[in-house]
Amino acid sequence: MKRSEFLKNISLATILLADGSIIPALGNESFARRTKLRFAVASDGHYGQDKTDFQQYFDTAVSQINQQHKQEKLDLCIFNGDVIHDNPDFLPASKQALDGLKMPYYVTQGNHDRVAPEVWEQTWKMALDYDVVVKDTAFLFGTTSNIKGEYLCPNVSWFKNKLEEHKNKKNVFITVHITPVKWTENGKDCVEFQDLLKQYKNIRGVFNGHDHDQEGVKMKDGIPYLFDSHIGGSWGTPYRGFRIVELKKNNDVLTYLMNPMVKINEATI
Repeated sequence: MKRSEFLKNISLATILLADGSIIPALGNESFARRTKLRFAVASDGHYGQDKTDFQQYFDTAVSQINQQHKQEKLDLCIFNGDVIHDNPDFLPASKQALDGLKMPYYVTQGNHDRVAPEVWEQTWKMALDYDVVVKDTAFLFGTTSNIKGEYLCPNVSWFKNKLEEHKNKKNVFITVHITPVKWTENGKDCVEFQDLLKQYKNIRGVFNGHDHDQEGVKMKDGIPYLFDSHIGGSWGTPYRGFRIVELKKNNDVLTYLMNPMVKINEATI
C-alpha cells in the first residue's frame, strides 16, 4: 500500500516507512532504542475556559509529559495552539503552568489565543512565525489566527522562505494549529499552502491542533498530517492526551498518542 492510498486515520499499531509502504508495528525493542530525536506534541489546553478544570488539565499534561521525559529524554515539547480560551488575562498563568515542563518547549497561536501579537511575543519570547533547529532537524511554527480569532491559512511567503532555507535538512516538521486541509468541519482549505508543501520531500509531518476529536494521521500528497486530540477544553475525544514522536536513526518516525498515561494509536511515518 502506498501513501497516496492511505487516506484514512491510522488507528492500529502500524509502521509507515520512508518509501511509503506500511507494515505492522511489532514493538521491536532494539528498534525502540535507536532514537536520535524525541519530542512531545500537545494542544488545546483552553486555560481559563469556564466550567472546565483547566488548571488540573494542565497539571496532568505537564506531569505526564515530564514522566515521559524521565523515562526517556524528550528533546523538546510543542504546544500547538489554544493555550488559553479567549481571555488574555489568563496568558501569564498558562505560561506559568507550561514552565513546569522539564524540557525546552515551543508554542503556536490558535484561534482562541486572542491576544495582540506584541503581547504574545513578549510573553513567550517567540514570534508568531518562527523556526528552530534541534539535532539538525528543522521545526517550523506558524500562526493560523489573530486577535479576532479568525481562521487563517499559514503565511505561505514565510513558509516558502524557510523551506528553502532548510531544503538540505534531511527532516523538517511543521506545526500549525488549524488543519490546513478541509478534512474536518473546523479545518480550512489552504490550497496554496498544500501546493507549497508537496514541493519539499524532506517534510516528515505536519502537526495540527484545533480538532479536539481527531487523534489519527491523515495523508495528503505523501505528507502525514498528525492530530493529537486535546489536553483541555469542554469537548473532543473522551480522553485528554498528547503525541510522542521519535525520529529513529534509520530516519523512520515512530509516533503514538498518550491518553495521557497509556500508549495508543502507534504508527511510523
